[in-house]
Amino acid sequence: MTTILPSGARQDTRKSPVDRETLSTRLLGSAAKKSYDPVVDIDWSAPIPEHLYGLSPEWSTLFGTPEWDALDHARRVRLTIHEYCSISGVGIWFEGLLMQLVLRDVYGEDPARPHVQWALTEIADECRHSVMFARTAQTFGAPSYQPPPKLQRLGRAFAAKGDGPAAYAAILVAEEILDIFQRDLMKDERVQPLTRATSQIHVVEEARHMRFAREEVARRTPELSAWQLRKHRTVVAAVAAVVAENLVQPQVYAAVGLDPARTRAVAQRNEHYRAKLRDAAAGLVAFLRETGLIGGPTERLWRRAGLL
Repeated sequence: MTTILPSGARQDTRKSPVDRETLSTRLLGSAAKKSYDPVVDIDWSAPIPEHLYGLSPEWSTLFGTPEWDALDHARRVRLTIHEYCSISGVGIWFEGLLMQLVLRDVYGEDPARPHVQWALTEIADECRHSVMFARTAQTFGAPSYQPPPKLQRLGRAFAAKGDGPAAYAAILVAEEILDIFQRDLMKDERVQPLTRATSQIHVVEEARHMRFAREEVARRTPELSAWQLRKHRTVVAAVAAVVAENLVQPQVYAAVGLDPARTRAVAQRNEHYRAKLRDAAAGLVAFLRETGLIGGPTERLWRRAGLL
């Protein structure tokens, strides 16, 4: 945010980022006190209650549509389980990209510095999360849902080239939307215990990741030239569109006997679901506007993705 002074000069009124090494030291201490090992901290042998949803029904891509109304309770449960497993599977894909971005960012730096040790801690967290989500799908008896091959190729290119504020903003796009989503799930007694347990672990540990990413975006964005800012805005908007449009893969609908292509079109037009995504992204959008990473022509991409 800027204030126009009487002279016409522009004064930056944003809060200055905290010192990176001080923040990293604090986050390392937090991780030492409160971290999880999902392999041992989750009871993977517990039974799967047949009547409980995979995610809060209001978060289903079909909630509020005639297609949802036509499903009986058992098929709604099955649909939401597969939707959660799809979101988790896409999460594994995106966490793989984010780990590469973070590792490239600190490559060659002094490993004694707290921010490098924090980066390695964050990567270790993401590795455990990916295993956790993979085991969740296995336990629910769902496939390992992943984005289509074309998107995986784009992701590989982004992981190889993405850097600076756009890289850390991409982390926020994926994690902040899922954070709001999972905070709802972990408190909902209508939802499977396994979903609630994995959501709680992810929420606790990702809070540290998001704090670091926000500070990196706030610290690095003011260093961009006007041309670089336009480029980073475009990258972040493209990532936001990809995340929003690919959380639930169309094959999910086949699990309850629905036509994948036709039902995906219904889901994409579902204003209830789009409103849930917009609400989940509201804090992120406000932050990226404040730092300058949303603005200009790229707003159209955010609107097309349903996040504005």
